[in-house]
Amino acid sequence: MPVATPEIYRRMLQAAHDGKYAYPGINVSSVVTANAALKGFADSGSDGIIQLSTGAGQFASGLNIKDAVLGAVTIAEHVHRVADQYNIYVGLHTDHCVPKKLDAFVRPLIAETARRRADGRGNLFNSHMFDGSELSTAENMKISTELLSVCKDNDIVLEVEIGVVGGEEDGIDHSDAPSEKLYTTPADMLEVARALRPVGAPFMVAATFGNVHGIYKPGNVKLKPAILKEGQAAVTAEFGEEARFMLVFHGGSGSDLSDIHQTLEYGVVKMNVDTDTQYHFTQAIVQHVDANRSELTHSADEMANKKKFDPRSYLKRAEEFMAKRVQTACDELKSTGKSIFA
Repeated sequence: MPVATPEIYRRMLQAAHDGKYAYPGINVSSVVTANAALKGFADSGSDGIIQLSTGAGQFASGLNIKDAVLGAVTIAEHVHRVADQYNIYVGLHTDHCVPKKLDAFVRPLIAETARRRADGRGNLFNSHMFDGSELSTAENMKISTELLSVCKDNDIVLEVEIGVVGGEEDGIDHSDAPSEKLYTTPADMLEVARALRPVGAPFMVAATFGNVHGIYKPGNVKLKPAILKEGQAAVTAEFGEEARFMLVFHGGSGSDLSDIHQTLEYGVVKMNVDTDTQYHFTQAIVQHVDANRSELTHSADEMANKKKFDPRSYLKRAEEFMAKRVQTACDELKSTGKSIFA
């Protein structure tokens, strides 16, 4: 089956919400990392979400081009073709897009999906994220409402962020964010519901509860998952149970597993995984270099061993290492064995 259709993608999200599990949202930046994500999902019997940031899109298009849209389209087209060989569903998503990059990234990708739909083809991406956390909540929701209307016209799910995820990720630095911005309030959640529900289209909400981007030792990240419970309670009290948000967990590295599982109870359906998969991918290369250093460089007496410096020799291992970390994410988020493909 190719990349999930819009209807199947919505079914995926609903199944996760109802079943109290979540999909790993695996950030990729190349064909190899995309293949690793697919392998990890398939080996786990889990559906999943593959996502690209603006920086990943730029990288994928090559150093001389650095076109985020071109790179994102290239990786997405690859996933559409390769996913057809797997017995799972995969969704395609774009990660953090700040206001100043909307016109150069998300809007052109929505336009590309619109062109595909006009030609009788399926959507290129299933969902896009708008990160308006640098704005006031009112301005954030003003832009989000307009974007959601455009997404509705093209059967696309929009992810919005309310509050600030601390730390730095792919050029977006909130290391100095005020502490109060790191925790979404029930009032914030209500403002999102009041703004977006009238559009009548599905959306996801990245609410913040002390989560930070980056890499941290276990136990160093102090989360307050109850914030999600309180926000959901405020929304359902005003709009009913059907208004419960589908939540997204950003910045999960170093989080206690008990905290992760608690967020699943409160409506998290996607958890972004980037730092940990990057680390595992690179560790395979580190091990290859450490084990074969003497054969990787020409010397005055010996030529390097082509079998050892062929990029495939270490990139295959890197794909395996990253895929294993994706499997771990599926286990931790309780999506293993729960593909709705069958």
